Amino acid sequence: MGEDSDSGSYHQREMSQHAQAMERLNLSVNKPKDMESYVGYANLPNQVYRRSVKRGFEFTLMVVGESGLGKSTLINSLFLTDVYSSQYPGPSQRIKKTVKVETSQVLLKENGVQLRLTIVDTPGFGDQVDNSNCWTPILDHIDSKFEDYLNAESRVNRRTIPDKRVHCCLYFIAPSGHGLKPLDVEFMKRLHEKVNIIPLIAKADTLTPLECREFKKQIMKEINENKIKIYEFPDIEEDEETKENKKLAERVPFAVVGSNMILECNGKRVRGRQYPWGIAEVENLEHCDFIPLRNMLIRTHMQDLKDVTNNVHYENFRCKKLTAVTAGEGKRPNPKGMSDKNPLEQFENEKDEHEAKMKKMESEMEQVFEMKVKEKKQKLKDSEADLQRRLEQMKKSLEQQQRELEEKRRNFEVEKKSFEESQKMQDERRKLENSKTLDGKKQKQKKTIF
Repeated sequence: MGEDSDSGSYHQREMSQHAQAMERLNLSVNKPKDMESYVGYANLPNQVYRRSVKRGFEFTLMVVGESGLGKSTLINSLFLTDVYSSQYPGPSQRIKKTVKVETSQVLLKENGVQLRLTIVDTPGFGDQVDNSNCWTPILDHIDSKFEDYLNAESRVNRRTIPDKRVHCCLYFIAPSGHGLKPLDVEFMKRLHEKVNIIPLIAKADTLTPLECREFKKQIMKEINENKIKIYEFPDIEEDEETKENKKLAERVPFAVVGSNMILECNGKRVRGRQYPWGIAEVENLEHCDFIPLRNMLIRTHMQDLKDVTNNVHYENFRCKKLTAVTAGEGKRPNPKGMSDKNPLEQFENEKDEHEAKMKKMESEMEQVFEMKVKEKKQKLKDSEADLQRRLEQMKKSLEQQQRELEEKRRNFEVEKKSFEESQKMQDERRKLENSKTLDGKKQKQKKTIF
């Protein structure tokens, strides 16, 4: 009965808060104004509201835990969208040999409000035989985003600074029932001063209600013993919100169940997981803490998570960086090549580096141009030499042919001369023979006469 009343009170409070918000936003429209006493600054919240809705909101959520604990399914259930799908599977479906930080972005729209959601997952975390220093890539990623934001604040143009800082870390604890593992304790101790940690008991449907309560007590006991700072709900003066924060704090760590399947239960369509003994409903307070987690993460405390990130964790990082610079400790090498210079000096250095880069590019372009000119000249010289060589070859060939022709002409003249001489000799022989034959005939005629 207590759980049913809590569930009903959640929805009633949500409806009443929504109605109060709409009344406050429409106050300037619905309430008649006394023109003598009305100035107009009461409309400032409406201006802020319209500008915020037009600009949209950004939120970065990190999910960390061993593979197979339902991280992808829970993210899809929280935002009612397929952040992870068959085309882009969750971290457990793409396990890496080492821990590697990967980000995925999705644009969500609801009632005209845009949310640019960035999911940071860590495939390979806690899945190795030796998990020592497996949190180092995660720490480096968080510090790099702080460093990017600090550098963006130091630039001349600061109109649009994208906020990629990690605002919340959902740490999934395996439902072993025996408390935290050494890896869980060490990871949260390393990160609790850099990000808002919200511990979750994954796959809570594998525990009985009694086991779940005892497991929560054991986890909180170990967290307090190890002095781990998890996200604390803010103290608010309003009694109703204070009571709600106390109820949320009592449920930490949240025991969650994720599912993307719609099932039929008592004539209603619910999201849950089907078992032989029944259905574990995701949005049922008697079965898990999914509704309080969603309300806290999205509906009531998202802005507070961003404020704590900006005012506490980022300011601590910024203070350490600037203190290191002023104390002369900025010469120590930092991971990922992070700079320890003050903003003005860094700006001047960036300017000098840019000018040096431009001069280097100019000199390289000149060198390339000169090289191309030299190559062109060399090609022209080579072609000219080739033409000259071909011309010489053609001249030699012509001279050779001319000599051969002269030789043939001389041979022809010699042959012609010898032929003419032989012809003369033959003619002379014929003449002698003819003369001899005539003389013989004359002698015969004289003999016949006598």
